[in-house]
Amino acid sequence: MNKLLKIVFSILFILPFAYKSFGQRALVPVGRMPIERQMQRINKPAAGRKIEIAKENYIGIRMRFTHDEAKAFWPLYHQYVQDLTAVRILRRQNNSSGSPDGQKQIELELQYETELVNIRKRYRDEFLKILPPEKLSELYKSEHDFNDEVVKQLGERPATQQQR
Repeated sequence: MNKLLKIVFSILFILPFAYKSFGQRALVPVGRMPIERQMQRINKPAAGRKIEIAKENYIGIRMRFTHDEAKAFWPLYHQYVQDLTAVRILRRQNNSSGSPDGQKQIELELQYETELVNIRKRYRDEFLKILPPEKLSELYKSEHDFNDEVVKQLGERPATQQQR
């Protein structure tokens, strides 16, 4: 009985230290989203949602928002990403169609690029109402760094894993 108590107390003593040492990461709240936005995310493919969540966590850690900044930023950021994604989907559809009119495809491609720039400009002004210019610059750097890291990790995967 004495040995059993020793073992139990040893485990209870070691447990708090072991919990922290297994690389537990801090969770960063990403703010509350309206139900409609949550439902849109549920309908996305699982891999896309995982990347989105990872990106939001990455940005949240790098940006170190105040409570008020986070509350105003995340809904606007989600709308920004949604608007960019909509144009990118149209652009991808344009590029995948085998239209015999190459001139029309070129014009549409330029139109989509212009629309992406216009979206970025419009949201830049909105973001500057919430964040100082230094933090907005850090946001753009964080997005770029995250995308570079995803591409790097995908490039390092074996070809069989990439096709799943």
